[in-house]
Amino acid sequence: METRKLGQGLEVSAMGLGCMGMSDFYGGRDESEAIATVHRALELGVTILDTADIYGMGRNEELVGRAIRGQRDRVVIATKFGNVRNSDGTFKGVNGKPEYVRQSCDASLRRLGVEVIDLYYQHRVDPDTPIEDTVGAMAALVREGKVRWLGLSEAAPQTIRRAHAVHPIAALQTEYSLWSREPEDDILPTVRELGIGFVAYSPLGRGFLTGRIKRIDDLEADDYRRTSPRFQGDNFQHNLRLAEEINAMASEQRCAPSQLALAWVLAQGNDIVPIPGTKRRNYLEENVGALDLNLAAGDVARIDRAIPPGAASGERYAPHALRAVSR
Repeated sequence: METRKLGQGLEVSAMGLGCMGMSDFYGGRDESEAIATVHRALELGVTILDTADIYGMGRNEELVGRAIRGQRDRVVIATKFGNVRNSDGTFKGVNGKPEYVRQSCDASLRRLGVEVIDLYYQHRVDPDTPIEDTVGAMAALVREGKVRWLGLSEAAPQTIRRAHAVHPIAALQTEYSLWSREPEDDILPTVRELGIGFVAYSPLGRGFLTGRIKRIDDLEADDYRRTSPRFQGDNFQHNLRLAEEINAMASEQRCAPSQLALAWVLAQGNDIVPIPGTKRRNYLEENVGALDLNLAAGDVARIDRAIPPGAASGERYAPHALRAVSR
């Protein structure tokens, strides 16, 4: 397994595993298959597992903790705090207050069953708490040995700079894929200037770029994507044509559409680590196969022409969620 470096010393596999869908948002639960998927990821050399305290209202961290039991030394655990949900699962807001940082970390450590979190992200930036206060509290966790490396998610360039001035930030996690290329404008140049690694979540466009979603009814009834703007009406039909473009080019490369889409992300720089999420071993194996697909410069340019920045139709989040990004 190829490795890549996040920040000034955190070495991880070139591709990680997003664990969110094992417990939340995408419908369908099979805990035994989810744990088997984590075990298979470790066998394949995947080292970084991504979770968060709100995924499944804490259940995802518990699942990851059970899955890595006895194999802790093979895993880089990345989890997050800051997004707060009500007991019914609805979004309550963002909390970056220092006392909440500490409470969240202690709770995540208990659920994961570990003594230290390798990479601890602020999931979303709290507009009511100075980033210096939040990162200051996160830095205290590093000094106490509860956390090894710090990260931010969906933060704006100036916020990243202010945070990094308080304590080195190892990774910035933001959505990035062929249909979400906004980080290329300001985010990627900023983190590269500062020596911060970039973790790309939803590198398969929430599954759309796999070519498996042909109609909205392909999604389960409780799948949140049913309300996502890019999966609605005319947006869906427009984006379906983008997926068909990827499928056609993947056929020429004799690979799966998902592998082409992931290879494109991997080709954007060796400081980028995509973390495609899956809860099934067969999809995991397909995703990891993208690491064997070496796109030539001409292939990358052709993909860029076929799906240029801004090609996707619809916002990547509903309005209330969109307000919480790029702060």
